[in-house]
Amino acid sequence: MCPYWGQEGTSMQQFFRRISEEQYDGVEINLPDDREQIKKFCKELDSIRVKRKFIFIAQQVLSQATESVNEYTDRMKAKIEFLVSLKPDFINSHTGKDFFSFDDNCRILDVTENMAARSGVPIIHETHRGRFTFHASALLPYLQRYPALKLTGDFSHWCTVSESMLTDQEFILEKIIPHVHHIHARIGYEHSPQVNDPTAPEWSRHIEIFFGWWKKILQTQLAQGKKTITITPEFGPAPYMPVSPYSQKPLSDQWNNNVWMKNEIQERLISS
Repeated sequence: MCPYWGQEGTSMQQFFRRISEEQYDGVEINLPDDREQIKKFCKELDSIRVKRKFIFIAQQVLSQATESVNEYTDRMKAKIEFLVSLKPDFINSHTGKDFFSFDDNCRILDVTENMAARSGVPIIHETHRGRFTFHASALLPYLQRYPALKLTGDFSHWCTVSESMLTDQEFILEKIIPHVHHIHARIGYEHSPQVNDPTAPEWSRHIEIFFGWWKKILQTQLAQGKKTITITPEFGPAPYMPVSPYSQKPLSDQWNNNVWMKNEIQERLISS
C-alpha cells in the first residue's frame, strides 16, 4: 500500500498518478478534515478501481485533546462511522490511550468490535506509542480478553519504548504475531521509530531483524489460511524523519525510502 502520510502538499490527482507509476496495490490514508479533498480522493479512488483491483485502507487517527474516556469514545465513534460510510477494505485504528486504564481501554475496544461487526468493515488496531498497544507486554492482557483481536504490526514503536531490538521479548512477540493482519514496514531502532536512511549500511542489522519479524507474520497468516496480507511501507516526513540542525533539512527522501522498502519487500518476502 502507498501511504498518504507526507503527501499532503500534493493534489489527489498527482498523488494517485505517483501511486500508479510505482505500481502500488492500494492506498492507506488518514483523510484530511476537508470535504472537498475527500471528494477528490473518492473520485480518484473510483477511477483507479475501474481499471484494476485497488485496496483502500482508512486510518482512524484522532487529534490530541484533553478529554474524558467518554468524550474520546464519542469522537472515535463519529470518526469510524464516517470512515465506514466511505466503504474502505478495512480501518487501521489508533485506539485508546496508554494512560487510560485497562478497563477503560476495554470499553473502547468493545465499541470498535461492535462497530466492526455491525458494519462489516474490519477494524484493525495499530501497535503504536500512546495507544493501548504501546508496549508488547502490556498488550497481552487485551489479547487474553479479546482472542480474535486484529492488529497492525508496527514493531518500530516497541523498539523505542523498550530501548531495544526486542531480542529479550521474542517470547512475547510469538504470542502477538498470530494477531497481526496488516504490517507497517518501517525500520526503527533503539532510540527512534524511524532510522534516518534505511539504505545506509549501518542499519543492515536492524533491517534483518525487521524482515525476520515480517517473514514470521506472513508464514503465520499463510498457516492460518489467509491468502492476502497488506503491507504499507511507512517512513514518515519531517519531523518524524530525522533532520539536520538549523536547516531542518530531511536526512533522506521519504518517498524514495518507501519505494525502496516496497521493492525490498517484493524481492525478499513476496518473491520468495
